[in-house]
Amino acid sequence: MTEKKTTNFSKYIKWFWGIVLSGFLFVCLMFLLASWGVFGALPTFEELENPKSDLATEVISADGKTLGKYYVKANRTPIQFKDLPKNIIKALVATEDERFYEHSGIDFRGTARAVANLGRSGGASTITQQLAKNLFNKGGSSNIFKRLSQKLKEWVVAVKLERQYTKEEILTMYLNTQDFIFNAVGIRSAARIYFGKEPKDLDLQEAAILVAMLKNPRQYNPHRERSKDKSLERRNVVFAQMEKNGFITEKEKDSLQKLPLKINFTPESHSDGLATYFREHLKQFLKKWAQNNPKPNGEPYNIYKDGLKVYVTIDSRMQQYGEEAIEEHMANLQSFFDKEQKRNRTAPFYDLDKEEINRTLRRAKQNSDRYKRMKAAGKSEKEIDKVFKTETDMRIFTWKGERDTVMTPYDSIRYYKQILRSGLVAIEPQTGHIKVWVGGINNKYFKYDAVDQQKRQVGSTFKPFVYATAINQLKMSPCDKLPNTPYTIPKEKYGMPEDWTPKNANNKYGGEMTLKDALAGSVNAITAQLIDKVSPINVVRLAESAGIQSKIEANPSIALGAIDLSLMEMVSAYSTFANKGLRVSPMMITRIEDKNGTVLQEFVPKTKEVLSEESAYVILDLMKGVTQSGSGARLRSNYTNAGDAATGFPYKFTNPIAGKTGTTQNQSDGWFMGIIPNLAAGVWTGGEDRATHFAGIRYGQGATMSLPTWALFMQKCYADKTLNLSKEDFEKPEKVSININCSKTVVDEEGGEEKETKPDDTDF
Repeated sequence: MTEKKTTNFSKYIKWFWGIVLSGFLFVCLMFLLASWGVFGALPTFEELENPKSDLATEVISADGKTLGKYYVKANRTPIQFKDLPKNIIKALVATEDERFYEHSGIDFRGTARAVANLGRSGGASTITQQLAKNLFNKGGSSNIFKRLSQKLKEWVVAVKLERQYTKEEILTMYLNTQDFIFNAVGIRSAARIYFGKEPKDLDLQEAAILVAMLKNPRQYNPHRERSKDKSLERRNVVFAQMEKNGFITEKEKDSLQKLPLKINFTPESHSDGLATYFREHLKQFLKKWAQNNPKPNGEPYNIYKDGLKVYVTIDSRMQQYGEEAIEEHMANLQSFFDKEQKRNRTAPFYDLDKEEINRTLRRAKQNSDRYKRMKAAGKSEKEIDKVFKTETDMRIFTWKGERDTVMTPYDSIRYYKQILRSGLVAIEPQTGHIKVWVGGINNKYFKYDAVDQQKRQVGSTFKPFVYATAINQLKMSPCDKLPNTPYTIPKEKYGMPEDWTPKNANNKYGGEMTLKDALAGSVNAITAQLIDKVSPINVVRLAESAGIQSKIEANPSIALGAIDLSLMEMVSAYSTFANKGLRVSPMMITRIEDKNGTVLQEFVPKTKEVLSEESAYVILDLMKGVTQSGSGARLRSNYTNAGDAATGFPYKFTNPIAGKTGTTQNQSDGWFMGIIPNLAAGVWTGGEDRATHFAGIRYGQGATMSLPTWALFMQKCYADKTLNLSKEDFEKPEKVSININCSKTVVDEEGGEEKETKPDDTDF
């Protein structure tokens, strides 16, 4: 009889438990070694308390809106848990970490499931582990051993984070550090960029779209055309997970999954959003400020990483209206200019011969980024010139949107020379607060700032300073009369190379004119007499005292605006008239805070008395005549046929407005300055080069080039009742010794209403 062998199972059981125990001990050992820093340094207690993450500096408008941010890599502005909607927390936990509130950083059940299924059923990283990776272990590796050590370090850091922070703080930190691409780092940037709103305003489906992106922001991105379908599928997975975890009902899930994918993509690059030119100017100021105002430890602030909050004077509503006004009028004006240039053989230039045009284009080529890059790379002029004459694919600016085309870089230079430019700035006279800063028509394509960087001839907009000097110094009245006859100032009087006899723009003379009518009609002969009475040096002193910082030569020709000044200088100086003769220096910042809300500096304007209150009021009364019966009278137009399509009539303003138009020689520059009691605003319009201009005065004067932008801007501002812009008259001083009650000399013969000037009545 054969004896049967009996199997000794106890030996295999011992081996099994030995392997299990060894594996457990190995894991414990690895975990212990990782905690000791064997696989790389771990964050210290202090680093856990204050994780080092780059924070974007935020620019906040006077009405509490974020205008933009400064950052290098991370456009990140953290928010607190109270600012997160409940729906995004529910969607996050249901999708990314169902047992988030049960574990202490590591989900061992999920880890065991992932190991058993070899990762096919998903990973086992908890939200806390993902936060650890975001904060302290951002680098990836294809080496399996390095990846294992990174995972162990994530476990250790996750456990430490769970001990250090509450669950709410961990959720908030995780959402604040997540990269959603397209310059959207953190939930606040993501909500603003993908939906144009703050996180607290996100609805459930918007929250689900962002949570869906957490798995892979590129693969599940709702903005990219090739990933929209996957984004929709992943969003619906989020809804399914929320239903599974009891956050929504099955009926709600089914309804939500039927909704189309919808976003409101609002990019936040440095060339996008509101007040781009202002933000660039502010950035340069902040860089200097950071060097002169170091941290307590002596290090300078970094505006790209330290999360400063800069509270500025710009009003986002008014800024929006200013940018819209520029866009609306300039798109229209450009169409008239383009039609005119079809008949110009040297388009877009006038007054230049072939060699001068070639020099202008060569200069533009040498200032281009393409030329500078090639020059830096060591390319010869011949090689560079060949590239500039070779057709290439490019995207260009048009008033109907960006357009892809093929042209040579030389042709693109000439194309952009034909596009007219414009700028607008508005200041609150009583505070000096800059409320609007529109430096150009498009910051992406036209970087040069027409508000502050550019200086152009100001034309007749300088005349009020001549009149103000006469009123303040000689107590002259708007009703005083001077002969409208050619007036010559001998060269010996002010050391000029020749006698000076300015001509009236319309070549009309005869009789006497009141100062009010003379300024309204921008009569050069009268202005020449006034500057001779007060002397040019006194006009210069008053202008400088009012805020003009550029150097002005004290010669009679400044009376007609033959000087180059910036738009900011002009509006700031005009503000003095509206503020009863008291100059308040322009302010763009009210305070700067650090990332914790500690105020680092508060800003206050400087003030200076320039004119008596009476003189300031009288000059305002003079300038009201410009908009009542002078070159700015089209503001008052009630007639639909008062102008043509280039001017945008009628505007129908009825409230008191002090203003002045300006047109320089050959129509190279068109200006309009307009003042109401609590706002002074100015507009400049022209070509990049002075040789780019309208051929005639009909479209080339300030009343056509710039006044319509001012009018559109103010119409929009008045329509917004929350702005509280004044429609009242300027406050009259208690005592006015100067006579301002002049009889009206320019009236409508039929109805007794004030007439407006015709389009060809100019104002040099």
